[in-house]
Amino acid sequence: MSRSIPVSPFDYVVFGGSGDLALRKLIPSLFHRDRDGQIPTESRIIAAARGAGSTDQYRAKVKALLEQRSTTLSGTSVETHNLALDRFLTRLFYIQLDASTDTGWPELTQMLSQQSQRIRVFYLSVGPELFVPIAGRIAAAGLINAEARIVLEKPIGTDLASSRAINTAIAEHFEETKIYRIDHYLGKETVQNLFALRFANSLFEPLWNRDHIDHVQISVAETVGLESRAAYYDKAGAFIDMVQNHLMQLVCLIAMEPPARYEADTIRDEKLKVLRALRTIQPGEWVRGQYASGAMAQTAVPGYRDELGYVSTTETFIALRLGIENWRWAGVPFYLRTGKRLPEKVSEVVVQFKATPHLSLPPDAGPIQSNRLIIRLQPNEGVQLALNLKEPGPGGFRIRSEELDMSFAEAFGTVQPEAYE
Repeated sequence: MSRSIPVSPFDYVVFGGSGDLALRKLIPSLFHRDRDGQIPTESRIIAAARGAGSTDQYRAKVKALLEQRSTTLSGTSVETHNLALDRFLTRLFYIQLDASTDTGWPELTQMLSQQSQRIRVFYLSVGPELFVPIAGRIAAAGLINAEARIVLEKPIGTDLASSRAINTAIAEHFEETKIYRIDHYLGKETVQNLFALRFANSLFEPLWNRDHIDHVQISVAETVGLESRAAYYDKAGAFIDMVQNHLMQLVCLIAMEPPARYEADTIRDEKLKVLRALRTIQPGEWVRGQYASGAMAQTAVPGYRDELGYVSTTETFIALRLGIENWRWAGVPFYLRTGKRLPEKVSEVVVQFKATPHLSLPPDAGPIQSNRLIIRLQPNEGVQLALNLKEPGPGGFRIRSEELDMSFAEAFGTVQPEAYE
């Protein structure tokens, strides 16, 4: 069971509050935290968006969404769940607001002025092109108090120049310690457990280097296509959407040196060393692809261009080989792959150890597999360790590879908090 760490009362303003990210991830995650008793009674969640609407309409929409998603926790009665939902809805408010005009800003200012000293979180659940205008209007409206924080969802810009421009502009209004640039992937329980697996177990550290590891594979495969993300995805593609943030964070967690302390800046410094040691990708070390129409699980599915309605060269699959040029990892390839419309939904890290240097076994013992450490990020979250064992029974000495399997659901309970929680 998760622990609920009490927090101070707050006003949580979600720009883009009627969008896909807010309704699918942010609002349900806040509801789960409220249901666990973590959100103080006085706190307010204010959805700000351009679309016309009222607070009553927004609450009705959220209620229908949460009821449809069957968010009842295991062991929680329907009555308790409904009471929690009704309580949560009273915290929700809606303001029609435009980032480029004055529409809605006086209403937001008036609402926040009722609690001028309270913690304020401005969550920008919008495209990066709106980060700077919204931050500027927040400042112009005098909404930045001593406890204000701003949260930027990736991607922050479309390239290095635009990213620097956004960060420079945001820094004109908010102190660095009040700017939260987030990658929700780091909130996944199994991703955080990579840190624990490496640095809370002395078993692996002596083996965690080029002398014992042959290669590392990181795979994030999805069975779905575009769904409702066409407008964003065709501008980004698999590389920008997945590789340069989620997969590179996994590379850093696997390859980083042990930090001196569990502190944000200390961990960041060790990750940065990994990124600086990356070898430039050479021709032939990467491949791009795009799914076409076909069948999955005996069901016909459209191709990427069919879903878009026009011809696009944006990749929906990418695979590449990375090299890290330092003493620990020199010569160890890191294979990354991710894509949509693949046969199976799976996210995992496979650490492939080197083969045994000499076999002191009978010639007919069977094939000897190299040991593998498999960290399943989703679904069926857990950790597996593939070992070679003697197959039971007389009449010979036969080897079979079997996996020690630790399931998170079995070990810690069936409910895992969503990454945004």
